[in-house]
Amino acid sequence: MRTIDAALARHLAGDATTLCTCWRVTRSDGLVLGFTDHDRDLTLRGTLFHAASGFSASDGEAENTLSAPTSEVAGGFSSEVITEADLIAGRYDGARIEVYRVNWQVPDQHVLLKVQDVGEVKRQTGQFTAELRSFAAKLSQDQGRTLGRRCDASLGDNRCGIDLSIEGRTVSAVLVSMSGSDRLIVSGLDAYGDDHFRYGRITVTSGAETGLTAEVETSRPGEDGTELTLWLPLEVTLSPGDALTVTIGCDKRFATCHDSFANAANFRGFPHMPGSDFAYSYVSGQTTHDGSVLFE
Repeated sequence: MRTIDAALARHLAGDATTLCTCWRVTRSDGLVLGFTDHDRDLTLRGTLFHAASGFSASDGEAENTLSAPTSEVAGGFSSEVITEADLIAGRYDGARIEVYRVNWQVPDQHVLLKVQDVGEVKRQTGQFTAELRSFAAKLSQDQGRTLGRRCDASLGDNRCGIDLSIEGRTVSAVLVSMSGSDRLIVSGLDAYGDDHFRYGRITVTSGAETGLTAEVETSRPGEDGTELTLWLPLEVTLSPGDALTVTIGCDKRFATCHDSFANAANFRGFPHMPGSDFAYSYVSGQTTHDGSVLFE
């Protein structure tokens, strides 16, 4: 049950109220930001809540069940705090949102209404809308693993166990130029052959887009540097001279795990799992029954 401060309760019971909404945003990188629909900045719980941020809330949905209630917040890019580039870079994906109702005359009189996560974000010219999902939304998400022949671990994570700090696995590079939005020419990778960084990842470590990551489809040495082709085009423009780290990738096959990384013991797939064609096959006199692998 929600507890309301006695002073705020008296204010709410009065003939007139001076209330506004404040949103406290905690991004996945740990940065905390505050926004309010009031016409001046407010300080609450050690966070500065910026006015004139373009934030406004829509009607929400709520039911007395375990279904996931949702609401929506809209905003503009007029604020210096939140930018279109940050949204494009995914810095608000999955961010935690605390929604407060505040007496703007006495900000210490406030109540936490709900805690939500940022869901789908839509961008239009000069503005955005973000879906806010309650924690109950996690109950509607698929849990557990999907059995498949390929590994479902991420290269270098705890389940994989590969050390990406070894020389040649994570390499520093510098952007020379962009050829379109999905091709980068970089220096510093001349020692590595074709597709050494295939299925890998780039991370921008300097410049305006620091922290931006992208998945690598192919890598190929060239006269002006190594060409990295990305799986998806970037929606921002990087500047020549921006520093990058480039990490190798994995195609998730058992053969690659065994031969390239000597890590078969940690392979998180099921390479010998029969396919549907085998599952629906019938007994034949030509079938081998000597205990060997039936499917490779």
